[in-house]
Amino acid sequence: MDRERLTITLKKSILSKVDALIDGTDLRNRSHAIETLISRSLTPTVNQAVILAGGSGVNMRPFTFEMPKGLFPVGGKPILEKVIELLREYEVRHLLFSIGHLGEKIQEYFGDGRKFGVKIDYIREKESAGTGGALILVKKYLNDDSFFVVHGDILIDINLSDMIAFHKNNDVLGTIAVTTVLDPSSYGEVVMNGTKITQFIEKPEKGMQKSQLISCGLYILEKGIFSYLPKKGPAQLEDIFTTLAKLRQLAAFPFSGRFTDIGTPKSYEKAIKEWGSVKEA
Repeated sequence: MDRERLTITLKKSILSKVDALIDGTDLRNRSHAIETLISRSLTPTVNQAVILAGGSGVNMRPFTFEMPKGLFPVGGKPILEKVIELLREYEVRHLLFSIGHLGEKIQEYFGDGRKFGVKIDYIREKESAGTGGALILVKKYLNDDSFFVVHGDILIDINLSDMIAFHKNNDVLGTIAVTTVLDPSSYGEVVMNGTKITQFIEKPEKGMQKSQLISCGLYILEKGIFSYLPKKGPAQLEDIFTTLAKLRQLAAFPFSGRFTDIGTPKSYEKAIKEWGSVKEA
């Protein structure tokens, strides 16, 4: 990316606040901190998010016979409430819940979202539509070109403003939040070149992995992605990601915060241990 050297003069009081933000990792020095702050202030906001909460939670049975996975409590709050809190913190206030199995319980708990500081619309899957099919169903509710998509069974500590800025700077149809794990065989494996994803492999064969980077189930997408999805019927976003990677229309946003994908009783136990004792702001 091209850069031009500038000389600027700042009040000492402002400069001290800038210096206080430098941590040597996310913000390396004064120049990086100032550039990041300017970028954040100029970055368009993303106001809508699609929350994928329609899964049947097969791996969490028999518990999911009675309660949808998104309502499982962690630290005294349902998983989905923690997802809402993250989005609300970054002013993502219009949420589109894709619901299916026991979706009425999710709707009963969250209502129209007013109690949680957001607006919630519900789109019900009459039959299993897959992650891509769920997106097709909510298309008519999307008002802007850019929107978040979040799996409703993850806990993630991430700066969404930085992710938006990263996405816009890369000028792609999709950006995936990625992190590293020792064994990516249970996730969507990501192979990168620079900031772009060159390969997306859903649940790679154990021992055959090319990378330890995985998708965290949090994306920023552009409406242009719908040209790669069927007009109706079941579909998987993960298949579309494979195509977009080949076209270099998919970027990876690495982040250093915590991440837990709650897909099994073991991972739910991990979530309770790692997230349950965190004091709420």
